[in-house]
Amino acid sequence: MKNNIIQEKSYVFALRIIKVYDYLKREKREYIMSKQLMRSGTSIGANIEEAIGGMSKNDFIAKMSIAYKETRESMFWIRLLKDSNYFTDNAGNSLLKDCEELCKILVAILNTSKNDNKQDS
Repeated sequence: MKNNIIQEKSYVFALRIIKVYDYLKREKREYIMSKQLMRSGTSIGANIEEAIGGMSKNDFIAKMSIAYKETRESMFWIRLLKDSNYFTDNAGNSLLKDCEELCKILVAILNTSKNDNKQDS
């Protein structure tokens, strides 16, 4: 299988989110925001996997768009958790950096896919 950067990075990010969720539940007894982050943070990779297996270019673009939106939502929950002192600035900033990187890659993929789609029409 060919290396797929967005596929790999979203998977590693999902693993980090699972660990953060476990930490927030166990150590901080925080259940609501952490659950929201768990859902959005693991959904990124799931939607990327669906996009890769998409039946059409439009299906691919739709699933990658959802992955982008889930990444943005994850950024919101991370900022909120960081600013409400559920984890350190370093931990929050590291997660935000990962989200920003995912966003940049997803935007590049979406722009290329949409441009290719226009040329095919």
